Amino acid sequence: MALSLPLYSPFLSITKYASRFSRCTAAATALFRTLSGAPLNSSPLPRPLHSMATTDGKSSPLQNPLHCPSSAIKIPSVAARTTVESGSNGSDHPTLVVVSFYRFADFPDHASMRKPLKDLCEEVRVSGGIILAPEGINGSICGTRESVERVLSFIQSDERLKGLRMVESPVTPEDEAIHHGHTSSSPLGAGDDAPFRWDHVRVKLKKEIVTFGDPSVLPTKMVGKYVKPKDWNELISDPETVVIDVRNMYEIRIGKFKRAVDPCTNAFREFPTWVDEQFDVEKSEESETAGTVERTNTQSEITGQKSLPRVAMYCTGGIRCEKASSFLLSKGFKEVYHLEGGILKYLEEVPKSESLWEGECFVFDKRVSVEHGMVPGTYKLCYGCKQPVSDEDMKAPEWEYGVSCPYCFSIKSEEEKERARARQRQFETWGVIGGPDKGRRKPNPVKINGEEHDLTDRRFLNSI
Repeated sequence: MALSLPLYSPFLSITKYASRFSRCTAAATALFRTLSGAPLNSSPLPRPLHSMATTDGKSSPLQNPLHCPSSAIKIPSVAARTTVESGSNGSDHPTLVVVSFYRFADFPDHASMRKPLKDLCEEVRVSGGIILAPEGINGSICGTRESVERVLSFIQSDERLKGLRMVESPVTPEDEAIHHGHTSSSPLGAGDDAPFRWDHVRVKLKKEIVTFGDPSVLPTKMVGKYVKPKDWNELISDPETVVIDVRNMYEIRIGKFKRAVDPCTNAFREFPTWVDEQFDVEKSEESETAGTVERTNTQSEITGQKSLPRVAMYCTGGIRCEKASSFLLSKGFKEVYHLEGGILKYLEEVPKSESLWEGECFVFDKRVSVEHGMVPGTYKLCYGCKQPVSDEDMKAPEWEYGVSCPYCFSIKSEEEKERARARQRQFETWGVIGGPDKGRRKPNPVKINGEEHDLTDRRFLNSI
């Protein structure tokens, strides 16, 4: 009997691992069948679901794979798989585009669009963020050109939202990696704050599509005069024109137009107060007569001037200027102009040799900043305060990756810094802020060998 134990031990080990292998194979097979909607007695699917293509070679964007209907999945032929267009990052994924858009409109029933819009974005695998409000829509989305155009067409199927103001931007390799489901090299790229995370689109309901704080300002009623990028230089070169940058201080710090005035605001809602103080103007009076509103602009004078000046304003993409120009008109300004398409359109269309732009333009996505031709700039982001930082800033003693920079070090408490350090450790450990279960999918029970298991349960998957 003493000799029988070593004789049978190898057999017992083989049996043990064979059993585990069998269970693992069964789990994998069940997973493929569940994702595809195929019956449990069918053969397993041969391809991963994140890069499907149809038999004609075109990409087939999927919904959340765990809830994808079987009709959305088609097994491609070998010939079809070789015709998928390569992305800019050298992968076999289709090329992506990023489109920022907005439209002011009388949109009181905006909430009714949220669900169908979000469902469509998930169906065609478009990522990004969209804001719906009683005053219109504002968003930035990423996906294949065909998918993005489908979403934009759906939005504009509502007559009130036709004529979206749009700016298209190239996609960085990191944006593509995030969109296609890979991990990012930065904390925001892996979590809910990622602008173009492949399985995540945010469609939010808000009071305003851009926060101004004054509901009486209605760009749908009156707005300044649009100026094409090609005509902008002539306007702002006129010494009689006051050029105003309506962005925030941290944006202006890295780039602005020549002669532009910095209102020194930390948020757009501070702009009205700056105008009142700078130009000493009174709010226009409103009187209602026979159900109509008549505006009587109270003329005010600036010291040394007989009338309010001609104003030319600009912002990143144009949306803040819509409200700012409407506000100035309500204050009695007669000549109010703003750059159509904003700085981004100017950098896209005006050659650098003719440009009056100085520095780089801050953008609210992973690129952080862009230069002429819309190429990514040189600035990085401080994840402690979301402000742009240069290479020189990152050499300062106040710089700590993911925690602080020279612009926020002195205003952050030690408690805030420690929370930021904890967040950074989570990302470095798990690749996502919030721990390993961040963004975990809903349970998806499936029967394996007669027992019900959750294929999203890490403990179950690790046990097989």
